Amino acid sequence: MGMALLQRRTGPGRESHPHVVAAVVGETFAAFELGIAHEVFGLDRSEYADPWYEFRVVATSGVPSVATDGDWSLTTRWTLDDLADADTVIVPVWPLRAQPADPALLDTLRAVHDRGGRLVSLCSGAFLLAQTGLLDGRRATTHWLYAAELAAAHPAVEVDPNVLFVEADDRLYTSAGTAAGIDLCLQLVRLDHGAEVANALARRMVVPPQRDGGQAQFVDAPTLPAPGDDPIARTLDWAVEHLDEPLTVEDLARQALLSPRSFARRFRTATGTTPMQWLARQRVLHAQRLLEASDLPVEIVAQRSGFGTATGMRLHFRRVVGTSPLAYRRMFQLDAPARAAS
Repeated sequence: MGMALLQRRTGPGRESHPHVVAAVVGETFAAFELGIAHEVFGLDRSEYADPWYEFRVVATSGVPSVATDGDWSLTTRWTLDDLADADTVIVPVWPLRAQPADPALLDTLRAVHDRGGRLVSLCSGAFLLAQTGLLDGRRATTHWLYAAELAAAHPAVEVDPNVLFVEADDRLYTSAGTAAGIDLCLQLVRLDHGAEVANALARRMVVPPQRDGGQAQFVDAPTLPAPGDDPIARTLDWAVEHLDEPLTVEDLARQALLSPRSFARRFRTATGTTPMQWLARQRVLHAQRLLEASDLPVEIVAQRSGFGTATGMRLHFRRVVGTSPLAYRRMFQLDAPARAAS
C-alpha cells in the first residue's frame, strides 16, 4: 500500500501549512458520511499534529444551501472554485448515482488528481469518481448494495465488493458503505501523520484504529456471541498480548478450545480474514507504534512484534505500509518529549 504523505508533523525542515480537505456535496447529501469527514478532518486536533487539516464543505450545485437526505439543510460559503487548492477532495456519498454529473465538476476533479491531489469517495461517492474515468482499469469499492450497479454502469472499473476500502493508487481511494468511511478516513490520517496519531484519534472517536476483513462480514452475517462468551473474541485479545511469540493457527485454536479447522472457519466468519493474515496485520501495527515511539533498533522491533528477524518484518511491513521500517521511522518518529509521554 503506497504512502500519500501530503502532510506531516511539523518540525525543522517540514511543511507547516495545513492540508486542505474539501468534501463535495451535490443537490443533496448524506449527513452521516459528511459527518465522518468533518469529525476526522474538520475538528481541531492540533494536540495530535500541528497544523491539523483545513476542512471545507463545497457545494457543487452553485446553491449555498444544500438539503440533507432528511428534513434539514446546511449552508456553506465554499463553491467549486474552492477546489483549486484542495489537497484532498472527499465525495461523501453521491445520491444521483445514475445521473450524469456536471462536466465542470468532473473536469475539476480530474484537475485535482492531475496536479497531485487526492480523491476519496465514501460509500456511493465512487459513482462520481467513476464518471471522471480515473477509476478505469483500477480496483474500487462501494457499499455492497451498490456494487453490482457500479460494475454494470462502469465496466472498465474493477469493482471489489468484499473490502472496506481500496487504494487504487496513492491518490485514489474508495470505501464501502457508511462506517467503512471511518476506516478510510483514519487510514488517510495514518498515511499523513503516522499510526500513533491515527490510533490516538481512533481512541478519541471510540472506534477501532484499524478493522480487519471486509464487507463480507457484514452481509447477511449471523449475530456473533458477546465477546465474553465468544472464544474467537477472547483469542483475539490473548493474541494481541502475545504478538512477540511465534504463534500458529494451532496455538490460537488451542487457546480457543477448538480444533484448528473449526477455529479457522469461525475466525474467517467473525473477522473476514485468515488467522495468519490477521496476525501479520496486528504485528505490523505494533511495529509502527514501536518505530514511532521508541529508538529501539529495527532488529529488536522485529522481535517484539513477533516477526523474529528484521528481514521478515521488512517483507510484511512493505506489503502492508508500502515502505521500509527505517523510512517509516524517519517520516513519523515522535520527538523526544512525545516519546517520553508515550
